[in-house]
Amino acid sequence: MAEISLTLPDQSVRVVPAGTTGREVAESISQGLARKAIAYKLGDKTLDMALPIPASGEFRIITPSNEDPDALYVLRHSCAHVLAEAVCDLFPGTRLAYGPPVEEGFYYDLASPKPISGDDFPAIEKRMAEIIKENRPFTRCEVSSEEGLRRTEGDKYKNDNAVRAITRGDSVISFYATGAPGTNWEDLCAGPHVPSTGYLKAFKILSVAGAYWHGDQTSDQLTRIYGICFADKAGLESHLTFLEEAKKRDHRRLGKELDLFHIEDHSPGMVFWHPKGAHLYNALRNHVRNVISKRGYLEVITPEIVDKSLWIKSGHADKYNENMFITRSGDREMAVKPMNCPCHIEIFNQGLKSWRDLPMRLAEFGKCHRNELAGTMHGLMRVRGFVQDDAHIFCTEDQIASEVRDFCTLVRDIYADFGFQIAKVKFSTRPEKRIGSDELWDKAEQALSEATAAAGLETILNPGEGAFYGPKLEFVLKDCLGRDWQCGTIQVDFNLPIRLGATYVGQDNQKHHPVMLHRAALGSIERFCGILIEEYAGDFPLWLAPTQVRVLPISEKFSEYAEKVRSTLSESGIRVEVDGSNEKIGYKIRQGEQHKIPYLLIVGEKEAQSELISVRKRKDGDQGQVSLDEFMNVFKLCTPDTNRS
Repeated sequence: MAEISLTLPDQSVRVVPAGTTGREVAESISQGLARKAIAYKLGDKTLDMALPIPASGEFRIITPSNEDPDALYVLRHSCAHVLAEAVCDLFPGTRLAYGPPVEEGFYYDLASPKPISGDDFPAIEKRMAEIIKENRPFTRCEVSSEEGLRRTEGDKYKNDNAVRAITRGDSVISFYATGAPGTNWEDLCAGPHVPSTGYLKAFKILSVAGAYWHGDQTSDQLTRIYGICFADKAGLESHLTFLEEAKKRDHRRLGKELDLFHIEDHSPGMVFWHPKGAHLYNALRNHVRNVISKRGYLEVITPEIVDKSLWIKSGHADKYNENMFITRSGDREMAVKPMNCPCHIEIFNQGLKSWRDLPMRLAEFGKCHRNELAGTMHGLMRVRGFVQDDAHIFCTEDQIASEVRDFCTLVRDIYADFGFQIAKVKFSTRPEKRIGSDELWDKAEQALSEATAAAGLETILNPGEGAFYGPKLEFVLKDCLGRDWQCGTIQVDFNLPIRLGATYVGQDNQKHHPVMLHRAALGSIERFCGILIEEYAGDFPLWLAPTQVRVLPISEKFSEYAEKVRSTLSESGIRVEVDGSNEKIGYKIRQGEQHKIPYLLIVGEKEAQSELISVRKRKDGDQGQVSLDEFMNVFKLCTPDTNRS
């Protein structure tokens, strides 16, 4: 009898007969493990416990755990299946489209005969709990592709899913029933699932939204129900607490409360920055500008609309065509730029360049536009119009390592200015759709690998996720809620300088193509503002606060002195305003606290006569009376690098 060899997590090897199931292996280890097991993993593939192990390889039994992504994947996939059954029971005639697990939980896209709202969640959750309590087995049924098409005939969405499975090469189509096949509810599904519904201990429906079939705005509009599932109630409660805190920090809500920005239907995905938001935006941009100017960057400004032929020549049109805004000027087809790099090469190409000119670091806070799908936009985090803290370094191959190392230091320092640290760095290699020869890609990946080592960075391999012109490092920061944000990036590009004819004269008096390093520390300024709003919950450090000081006259007769205080502070570069309303001072103080103003200066008769101010510091309360000169000394220490360790 044929045998297969399994390498367990402790590196021991277990040889079992071909056809042995995952459950049988678990039982041979311990009955306790077999009772807990929800799936098994062979190599990088997760399979049902009841399925035969298909081949030799690294083998692991998956048990319920809030720390194991594989366990959460199986639990959430199964919970999505139970959600779908519950909705079908409560809303007869519902047609199911697609229900995957995702990083934050799971969802199911479906077409229901009547609208589903949050008011329906209790009934859906109750029905789900009933299905779970019945502890019905998840039973897999495999049929031929022909039988799969027959069984889904007349069901638009499931038949389409079956066709797609066949197109990608699946020889069989699988269905899962909660109970015995043919007698209980079933769904077309590739799996895997937990052995039975009773393993789903902790779940919650979170929200409902609209979605398009296959994300196509011209296709059917569906209802998307989001949910979450954990291995136990403690994990669920912890996550719900996290969601509540995240809700309090939601940049969209705070943006409105603090009068920072808004987004409207007249210009979807574009940000209207209000005066206070513009202060935040400009403080962020100016800080980056000050940092990079000291490190040899030369700031440039390039057009926002460029003849489309440049984007075709660079290869961006092939990659971004469907996301580019196109306009015409006479008989010329023009494109609103989706990124800045070809325009920076056009600047580099003006005039003869020598090896002595390299490295040349061209920076731009360049406005870019990408026609993102309506359903993907999310406040400041994903927009159609954005500004990048972009730069392109033209250098020789010998200079790659030092430039990458210096950029890594720059990213670390800028993040520290906001209280962040680099949580991890991803090394993203060549994607399937790319330009340039394998030889150039080999050279670029090797150069970036050596530069990363020289910078002393530990990286996580991220295969196939590089830019279409070169491999890249992606810098990920972690916020106070433990969420990861990929912001900074640097890419090694041998291809675009060749395609767009960039050259310099080397020491050998011959022309050579420079290497182009694409880099951004923050990424999108808009998105980074959103991250900061949520990180600080709108309670910004003094140097970044849109309004640093608010002057509160006790009554109208002290307005003249309040204005004098405002004028003096403003002339010193302090962002200050006066609350000249007729409200009582207690109300004004509460308003100042609610608006998260770092300093409130109270002025009344005593202050006006002695030309002092009564200082109230946010969170610390009254600080006593001081002169304006003494108070302004606080701002001499108000610098971004006070956050650095």
